[in-house]
Amino acid sequence: MKIYDIQLFQELDESLIEEINQCAKLVGFKKKHPLFCGDELLNYFYIIISGKMKTYQLNLNNAKEQTIFILKSGDMIDTITLLDAKPHDVMHEALEDIQMIQLPIEKVRNWIKHNKDFGQKFFLYLASQMRHIEELATDISLHNTSQRLIKLLVHNIDPENKQEYNIMHGLSHSEIAKLTGTVRNVVERHLHQLKDEGIIEISHRNLLIKNIQKLLEKL
Repeated sequence: MKIYDIQLFQELDESLIEEINQCAKLVGFKKKHPLFCGDELLNYFYIIISGKMKTYQLNLNNAKEQTIFILKSGDMIDTITLLDAKPHDVMHEALEDIQMIQLPIEKVRNWIKHNKDFGQKFFLYLASQMRHIEELATDISLHNTSQRLIKLLVHNIDPENKQEYNIMHGLSHSEIAKLTGTVRNVVERHLHQLKDEGIIEISHRNLLIKNIQKLLEKL
C-alpha cells in the first residue's frame, strides 16, 4: 500500500489512507524557487516530504525580511488558508530542493471534520505552530539579538523542539538573521564571539556546538 512517510499519516485507518493515496499528487521545486503562485493555496494543501522551505514577510519599503517558519519534512502549508478559506499574505521560498504532496484543500477540510484521528493530528500540529508564533513574537519583543540567537542554537539541537530542531543546518548567516529578526553582520558578530569563547565551531554553513553547558549558561 502506497503511503508517504509523514507523521500525520501514521496510525490512520486504511480507508482514509487509500483515499489519500488516490488524490495525492507528488510535486517538486528547486532550491531558491518561489512557491505557490496565484490562488494555488486556496485550492490545494501541501505537506512536505523532503527538503526545507521558509515562510516569510517582506517590507518592500526597506527590504527588511522576517522568517516566520522554516518548514521541513512533515510540515503543512497553509494551515491558515485551510481553516478560513481566505488568501494568506505571506511569501514562500524553497531553501533546498523540495518535494511535497499536493492535496485538494476541500478533501483535507472534509477529513478534519469527519475523521477523528486525522482531525486530532491536524489540531495538535496547529497548536505547535501557534506556540511557535507566540514564542517568536515574545522573543522579538523581550529579548536582544544575542539571546534570540543563543536560544535558536539550543533549540536547533533539541529533538524535542519539533519546530526548530535541525533547521539551521545549511543556512547562510543571512537566513539565520532573518529567523532572529536582525541583519547578517549582527549575527556574524555574535557567532564569532561564541566561537572566540570556545562555545561553537563554524565551518562553512554548519555550526558545531562544542560546549553546550556554556551555551545554556548564556541562555
